[in-house]
Amino acid sequence: MSARLYSAALALCAGLLAGCGSTPAPVMDIALISFNDFHGNLEPPHLAVPVPASTGATQVPAGGAAHFASAIAALKARHPHHAVVSAGDMVGASPLVSALFLDEPTIEAFNTMGVDFHAAGNHEFDRGWRELLRLQQGGCEKHTVREPCQLSQPFTGARFPILTANTFRADGQTLLPATGLKRFTENGATITVGFIGLTLRTTPTMVTPSGVAGLRFADEADTANALIPVLRAQGADVIVAVIHEGGSATAPVTAPGCEGLSGDIVPILERLDPSVDVVVSGHTHQAYVCDYGQVNAARPFLLTSAGYYGTLLTEIRLSVDTRARRVVHKSARQVIVQGAPFTSAQGRVELHPGFPVFAPDAGVARLVERYREAAVPLAQRPVGQASGPFLRQRQPSGESVLGNLIADAQLAATRAPERGGAQISFMNPGGVRADLLPDEQGLVRYGQLFAVQPFGNSLVVRSYTGAQLQALLEQQFDSGSNTVQSPRVLSVSEGFSYRYDLSQPRGQRVQGLTLQGRPIAPQDTLRVVVSSYLAAGGDNFTVFPQGVDAVGGGQDLDVFEDYFRLHSPVAPPRADRITRVGG
Repeated sequence: MSARLYSAALALCAGLLAGCGSTPAPVMDIALISFNDFHGNLEPPHLAVPVPASTGATQVPAGGAAHFASAIAALKARHPHHAVVSAGDMVGASPLVSALFLDEPTIEAFNTMGVDFHAAGNHEFDRGWRELLRLQQGGCEKHTVREPCQLSQPFTGARFPILTANTFRADGQTLLPATGLKRFTENGATITVGFIGLTLRTTPTMVTPSGVAGLRFADEADTANALIPVLRAQGADVIVAVIHEGGSATAPVTAPGCEGLSGDIVPILERLDPSVDVVVSGHTHQAYVCDYGQVNAARPFLLTSAGYYGTLLTEIRLSVDTRARRVVHKSARQVIVQGAPFTSAQGRVELHPGFPVFAPDAGVARLVERYREAAVPLAQRPVGQASGPFLRQRQPSGESVLGNLIADAQLAATRAPERGGAQISFMNPGGVRADLLPDEQGLVRYGQLFAVQPFGNSLVVRSYTGAQLQALLEQQFDSGSNTVQSPRVLSVSEGFSYRYDLSQPRGQRVQGLTLQGRPIAPQDTLRVVVSSYLAAGGDNFTVFPQGVDAVGGGQDLDVFEDYFRLHSPVAPPRADRITRVGG
């Protein structure tokens, strides 16, 4: 062997020996336990998570705060380094057990579970930003028609930060903190995770405008990108964006994947700084775990969403190199919060042996029972009879049986001249939160009505011209998030009808407006009743605030109850008041 080859061989052997003897970089494992869109579902929501099976899809019963608490505790025990984060709509549009008490019991339940950070969603603003501050800070100051501190005196508020990074007051300050940090130490090394909490910027179009008056909702990606250097300066090694905006994907719950990923979260991801490690999302009530780097290699985010109503938790695993101070591996899976079997209109859903069952946490169960017992007398009070079910399922026209019923009830309550003289009523689909199913004797109870309309809106009657009505109905297909691809069709009251054709140009899609069979001319003046939410321009219906000669019409839930009391037995109305032309 030549001297040159011999020297090279010695160098190679030395290098190999050095490599064999080197110590690998220490890695710290950190878990994020995430969820979204809980919506105050303290009691089991009687929902089942569909999972694939060898003989076809099967169902796993899931949800309930007490079971949810046990599932969180089990994941915490598995991961010594962990953070629990929520991506919005923890409260709002809640069942009676929580909503009757202004969602105080939901906040108290999550205080016991040890949530670290919660990003405010649009529903956190349902009762206005001042009430959101009360949920954070505590106290009994009254901001709504319902009484605060009915059981908890005083209510102490959330023991976890509610983050509102892109929600600004008039003075330029965020409504609540924008970011948060959590540090983990192991073997002398410390890793810091920075969290950015974001609310979808279209929140003002989804809540009563008076509830967000004086606030500005900035672009989500721009806000997050601007805050990353701030978090880095504070020592953040890992960046997590917790955002109440989302999408949908076609991959099953038990199999992570980005197949069919779409929705409003995608353009945000495409502009988000690639240094973000994880995006925890929500809002769409969809469940997905997506390695977004497979979609766009320049944006290697791990994107997750845990469905809704506490049926799922997402277990996110991060391996962090403590020398390089960066994530070297990340993965996630959905954990089904299987609790108890239940019976629904579709049949019995039994426990599934292929998934763990989480026994109820005793402390949370006692809290829920305390509030449930306080709500039972009101919830069980009979309000009337019904001759059939009222479903919120949208018909081909976009209207629904239950939406039309609510519109009829609103019209009946305000038709008299001294009550506003209403001639037409509209109901937005997003305001109808549950089906209305009478029992075997046809009995309907107050708690059911509350589940259908939990927001506590008041009614407003105003005058509009026929031309304004035409413009208003066009906004169902071309205003903000209302599009031809995703229209927001209002249910309408009996006697009013029209047709629409989505193949026609913008502004010419709605045709043939009639009232009691008579055509409505552009110059005609009509009295219209809607909820205070729509009256203020909610759901991108900016024509509604243009009405004149306003008259208040009472609370929506009271009106709904009165309708059953006066018209029992109530029959399901027809859902053929609107005609969709073409496909």
